[in-house]
Parts: sequence; structure tokens; C-alpha cells
Amino acid sequence: MATLFKGRGKFLEQKNMKKATFLLAGSVTKTCEIEGITQAGIPGLIHLTPTLDAEFVDSGKLFSLDNIAETPKGVPTPAIITRAVRELVGFDFEVLDLGLRVKPKVKKLHESGLKESGRIDEGAGIDAKAVVENGMAFGENYLHDNECLILGESTPSGTTTAYATAKALGYDCDGYFSSSFLDAPASLKEEVVQKALQNVSETSDIYTKLGAVSDNMLLFSAGFASSYSQRGKIVLGGGTQMAAVLLLMEKLQLPVKWENVALMTTKWVYEDPRSDIAALVGLLAHEVDAYYADFDFSEAAIPVLQLYDKGEAKEGVGAGAALCYALSNGFDKSTITKEVERVLTS
Repeated sequence: MATLFKGRGKFLEQKNMKKATFLLAGSVTKTCEIEGITQAGIPGLIHLTPTLDAEFVDSGKLFSLDNIAETPKGVPTPAIITRAVRELVGFDFEVLDLGLRVKPKVKKLHESGLKESGRIDEGAGIDAKAVVENGMAFGENYLHDNECLILGESTPSGTTTAYATAKALGYDCDGYFSSSFLDAPASLKEEVVQKALQNVSETSDIYTKLGAVSDNMLLFSAGFASSYSQRGKIVLGGGTQMAAVLLLMEKLQLPVKWENVALMTTKWVYEDPRSDIAALVGLLAHEVDAYYADFDFSEAAIPVLQLYDKGEAKEGVGAGAALCYALSNGFDKSTITKEVERVLTS
């Protein structure tokens, strides 16, 4: 089941996940090129991770590389979970290009005109206000055919840029952000974030700060989710990065219909002893329903999947929201696990 950990639980009570459209926001920040900062993909080809994730969820195949992205320990991308849920339950799938180096070969791709953003320790070089406004305009005009929209993301090193973003917004959030690693490179991430924050002045306006330390996915998604919430229900599918999107929406005072917004993540993020997503969501003045999928790989016969239960990978590609979607539609852990294994081995 999808377990509520913040909010009143009204979002799922209203049966808002019977049929969904899944929109994957893919983005590259050159922060991912800092050695050791992330393991979300193939070493030397981390920038391809969102491209490959999009292709795999779309068709179950890869076109831009021979092999699916996995960590150095062999843990496959969470895209296998999202793809398995699509096979089981079915959902419409679309991709949003928020600065990809290689465009994915998918059936429905939305162009934003954005280019990949720079390393935050050197200055990300983003026109933050323009990106937020771009997202808001997209949200005002975006249409789909289902009752619920799930916005997922694939942005390698995105938890680092999310941490820097929250700090630039003035939040006390040290130790709150997760990592794709089991043993997160906390000292390295802290060093990168501190260098990023040194590049901005405390007297700078908020958008100037964000333009130096954030990433396109966070900024565009904040604008998009805020404006779309005026018209329909939206799930932010992800972990601490999507919690940072919520913080952006609130701190920028964007027009949000908060009762139409929910966050859904994995049990692995929620129970991660090295981060605290509940505390992050708790920083909001507004109330938002936040859930985790009560799912693990304890029944998996493929050993590499059980590394998720030990803290590797944890979240991405909207896996937590996809699992909540499957569970809400009556599929149990055993069935989902077998489908993930089928997808992985095929």
C-alpha cells in the first residue's frame, strides 16, 4: 500500500490514481561530472542516464546505448521498476527534455529549449526566473487524457543540486538529502555545495542565487507543478529532489493549489538513516500529502535487486510514485517483484 507520512491523506482518499499519465522530466547538470558525486549511471557516461531511462520506460528498449544504466555495483536503474509498473498497470508516458545532451528516441517528447546546466561549484549559469516562468507556461497549457498526472525525474547528481538549492533558499536542511550511494559521499557533497554557495552573495535576489546553484529540473518543475495544480491533480514522483521542488514552490510564492499536489517516494528513501525526507517536507508551511510505497525486494530471487533494500539507488525515474500507483490499483508486492524480475532479465 501507499503509506502516508505527512499530511492528511486526502489525496489518495479521493481515488486520484486509477488512471495516470506519467511525465518524465529528464535533465543534465554538469555537476554530475564531478568525480565521485553520483553513481546514477555508467561511469564516464552519466550524462546518458536520463536519455536511457526515458527510452527504457517508453519501449523497454535502448537506442542510445547497448546497456541499461546501472551503478558500479551492478544495481540497475529504477527505470526497471517504472517500466514494470507500466507493463502491469499501464499508463501513458511522455518525456520532458529539460536540458538533455542526447535526445531520447521516444514516442512523445516535449521540448523546452533548455540546455544542460553548469557545475554548481563553478556557477550553474541558469536564468532561473526564465526557467520557472517557462515551466509555469507549460503547466498552463499542458493537456493529457487521464485523471492524474505523475511528474517523475531523472537528473544525475540532482540530490546535490537540490541540497544547494534548499540551502540557498535559507532552509536549515543539513543531512536531509539522500544519495544514490549506500555510503553517501557526504563530505564531497558538502564541499561542492559550500563552493556553490560561496559563488553567490547573501544580498543577491533569490533568482540570482538559484541561477548559480540549482538545476533546470528543479526550477522548471516548480513552475510547472504550481500552474498545473490550478487545473488538476499532480503527483511529484521522487524523493528529496521533489521535496526541494515543493520548497521552491513555496519560497518563490508561486500560485499553488496545494490540495492538488502530493509527493510519492520509495520506502528506501523514507527509511534511509542518512537522509530525512519527512523533515524536508515538514519545512513547508503548507500541508502536502506525502506517501511512500510500502514495497521492498525481500521476495526477489535476483540478488542484485536486494541491494535496493540495503540502501543502493533508492529512488529515481518516479519509481516510488509508480509503485504507489501499482499498489493503489490492487497489485501486490509479489506480483510487482516478479514483473520487475521479468523486465530485468528480458
